This record gives sequence, structure tokens and C-alpha cells, in this order.
Amino acid sequence: MPRRQDRDTRTDHHAALHARFGWQVPAEFNMAEACMRRWARDPKSARNTAVIATAPGQPDRVHSYGELMAQANHLSNALQVLGVQRGDRVAIVLPQRFETSVAYMAVLQMGAVGMPLSQLFGPEALEFRLHDSEAVVAICDASTLAAVQSVSANCPRLQDVIAIDANGGSALEWAALLAQEPADFEPVHTLADEAAVLIYTSGTTGNPKGALIPHRALIGNLTGFVCSQNWFGFDPWDAAKPSDAVFWSPADWAWTGGLMDALLPTLYFGRPIVAHNGRFSPQLAFELMQRHGVTHSFLFPTALKAMMKAYPRPREHFRVELQGLMSAGEAVGDAVFNWCRDELGITVNEMFGQTEINYIVGNCARLWPARPGSMGKGYPGHRVAVIDDDGNECPVGVPGDVAVHRRDVHGEPDPIFFLGYWKNEGATRAKFTGNPANSWCRTGDLAVRDADGYLWYQGRADDVFKAAGYRIGPSEIENCLVKHPSVANAAVVPKPDKERGAVVKAYVVLAPGHVGNDALIAELQAHVKGRLAPYEYPKEIEFIDVLPMTTTGKVQRRVLRLREEALARDASRS
Repeated sequence: MPRRQDRDTRTDHHAALHARFGWQVPAEFNMAEACMRRWARDPKSARNTAVIATAPGQPDRVHSYGELMAQANHLSNALQVLGVQRGDRVAIVLPQRFETSVAYMAVLQMGAVGMPLSQLFGPEALEFRLHDSEAVVAICDASTLAAVQSVSANCPRLQDVIAIDANGGSALEWAALLAQEPADFEPVHTLADEAAVLIYTSGTTGNPKGALIPHRALIGNLTGFVCSQNWFGFDPWDAAKPSDAVFWSPADWAWTGGLMDALLPTLYFGRPIVAHNGRFSPQLAFELMQRHGVTHSFLFPTALKAMMKAYPRPREHFRVELQGLMSAGEAVGDAVFNWCRDELGITVNEMFGQTEINYIVGNCARLWPARPGSMGKGYPGHRVAVIDDDGNECPVGVPGDVAVHRRDVHGEPDPIFFLGYWKNEGATRAKFTGNPANSWCRTGDLAVRDADGYLWYQGRADDVFKAAGYRIGPSEIENCLVKHPSVANAAVVPKPDKERGAVVKAYVVLAPGHVGNDALIAELQAHVKGRLAPYEYPKEIEFIDVLPMTTTGKVQRRVLRLREEALARDASRS
């Protein structure tokens, strides 16, 4: 008898799902109402667990939906007293913790706009976002307060800073502030098209752009969440959500993957989410899964690679009860895919999306066969294609830009789309292309489509390069390198070369217990030569302690590419 999640391996329901699915987007919709208030008002669910807060050296704390709403109401009232109005931006500069979920719910239910900012941001990054967004309040804790206060003088619209568990001089103390206000609050009735969240994206050039996300975008996320987590709703064998579901992801709630792919959809379905305020490690990941009976997770490829290297046979050490596993940010590759299947007992569902149009492409192991290394297919409700420079769909096997149409296969508006870039109409217009009326939204990510409709990632448009006349996508080479037992992670970039334009260079992070030397370089080169095309093997390999990463877990190849270009310029001058 096959596992329930694998019943689809003989049947592909993808086309039928698209044919029968239709969006139902009400004129009025509010994320906080959908994710908190409806559960907290109902006596049957008010006591259900919403957030399980954990932190190193502290006991676990369980918070119900009723407690979440009471605390959010206190904060909404406090923010109103401070002068926060509908549409104002409130910066939430917090790690995963119960108070972070309180902050989002409070801001959203009063019609203000939540602006997530990572605790990893330095002063310069914080100042740009706080100033550009014209945020009026920032909510911090001990990990972020000093950085925010160091730039607050340069942000004239920032009226108040609220501090959790921290002494910050002029900062308002969270507990005392909330204690002054009542636990009842009348929420604002927002339109589905009204702004809810402002998330700044890290572009490859220029300053970050603020993507303004409407309340309806959460509805647009749900088909992807349901499918990628093998959850419910479209499953012909299971018409109800899993009553035992417990979600956890190390993804920072300050970016789209943590907020829109983990926190909000989990709360939307009334289930508990684990909030861990601490650093990620493979041991920690497995311990959290075991202690809290985690059934569903989002783990980015870098995390899965680290877990695979640290625990090749994890079930010999931990109890793993995963029913759904999504991964995104980079290509998983077949080495990690096979490890998840064989050692975790779960088929990892790769997902693709971006802040502006999130959760649009992916796999669902229960409803259509997952193919190792594939991005999957467009999730129900999203019309996805690979298009050329003129906005025309590319033939099978021809690379192009992954794009999403404004309307689904039935011609109805797709609710997934962002409203536009904050104070940047030109960038918003440039995001769209094609006829009629700029109907395609480009992602800037390249892929090819196979005959069965699966997309295969080729890399960011600015990551793909040519070496000796050959077009090189770094993901395939990186995946090949990671299959070698000595490699924990790898990044491939072009190294400028006078004769060939560029050669393939790999930066390699070694697995514990391995030492980089000339013999290992030759071994890794031979490893790639024997598996990929001759022109794809790295002509140069450099061992590095850690790869530059974004806060979303993506390798910053651009940083390495610019380093190589700078070294080449210096060499030409000498």
C-alpha cells in the first residue's frame, strides 16, 4: 500500500484542477479577519493553539487564537492613540516570536500597512526602507532596537519606536503600552484591493523596491500553499484539512517566504505554527520537528543541504512525521530530492514565486507527479507561461522568462498580483509586457517548458552567462557539485577571461571533515566532467567558508560575480 501522499504518482490531476477551479474574491477582505478574528470569535476554536513560541534557554510558550486577538486588540488601540491611521506604514522589525504575529494582526485589522524588516538588516538597509516608506512607527525587540534607533533621526516621519523586552530610552515599552489599552477593538472593513503589506525586494541593481501587497494576495497564495503542503481542498481522497497539522519553517517572517508562505496561510487555516527565535542548525531543525510533532514545513534548499550533510540517516536519530514539505528560493536538485524521499519519507514539493506574484508555480506530490529538479507547473488559478522578449509564449524546450497572466484560464482576474512598486510607477510598468494591455507579469527568472508542461529553472536572467560561446546556467553545475560527499554548498559564476570571454568558476563550501587542496579540486572537476557537458565543468574552484546569502536563503551570486570582475580589473592594471 503506497503512502497517502504518493497516491498521485500514477495520476496527473493538474489539468482537471485548473479546469474546475475558480477564484472567489469578495469585495471586502482583511487578512487579520481571515487569519485570526474568525477563529478567536468562535468558542470552538478560540482556545486552539495559534503560535508555539520557542527560544534557546527558555521554556516553550503556547498561545491561543483568543490570546492572539486580545493582544492584537490592545496593540491596535495603542497604535491609534499614537496617531497611526488607515494606510500608514508600520515597520515590524522582529524575529519569529509570538509578538510578531500580534504586531501583524494589529496593524492589518486597523487598515494600516505592515512593513516587515529583517533583524539581519544593518543601519544603512534599515534607514533606506524606513525613510523611503515614510513609516510612522517601528516595533522592535532587543535584537533590532539599537539599529533602528541609530537611524531614526534620519527618518523624519518615524514618530515612535516600540520596544519588546528591551530598554531603549525614548522607546515605548511594549508591555506597559498594551496594558493601558482595552482588549476590545472594532476592526476596519478593508477592500480586498486595499494595501496590506509593503515588502522591499532586493534587486540586482539599484536600491530595493517596495512591493505593495493587497489583502487579496493571501487568497491568491492559498492554492499554492495547499498544493505544496499536500494539504487539502483539491485532493480527491481527502476533503478536509489535516486536523493534526503543525507548521514550522526557519524562513524569516520578515520576507515573503516566511510571512506569506508560512505564518499567514497557517493561521488562515486555523492551525498552530512554531515560532523559533534563534539561529538555524540541522540539529535544531530535527529537534523542533520531533518535540512539536511538526507535520508541514518550508525548508529552503540551503537548509536541506545542511541537514542532509549533517544527518544522512536522520530517522536513526529523530522522529520525523512530515506530511508536506515545500522548498523554494533555489533549485533543490536531485541529490536533495532523493534524500528527502528516501530518508525523510516525503516528496519535496519545489515552489517558485516572488514577492510581487508569490506562490505561482510548483509541485504537489499528492496530485501530480513531482519531477526531481523541476519547478513544477502553474498552481490552480494561475496562468503561467515561458515568454520571449516580445511577450510571445516560447515553444517547448526554448528558454524564456517565466511570466504570469493577469487572468486565469477562465478569463477571471488572478488575485495574486501586487498593487505596484511603492512610489515607482516606472518600475511597475516595466514589470508587465505583452498584449493586450500588458497582460503578462515577468519574473526575471529563466526556464524552459517540457512537453508535459513542467518548467525547468535556468537561473536568474542576470545569473546566466556565456563561456566560450556556450550558455551556462549555474544551478545544474551547483547541483552536480553538491552530490559530491565533500561539498556542503556551491555557487557558480563567470570569471572574466580574455580569450573565452569568461570561464566557469565555482566557489565551494566544504562539508565538515574535508580539507580543500589541489587533489580535491581535480576530483571535483572530474566529478562534474563525468556528469555534465564538457564545457560546464568549473575551470577554477575556490574554497570558501561561507557563501554570501540573502536574508531569504538565496545565494548572492552577484556578489561573487562582482568580486571576480574587480579582480580581473586589478589584474589588467598590474
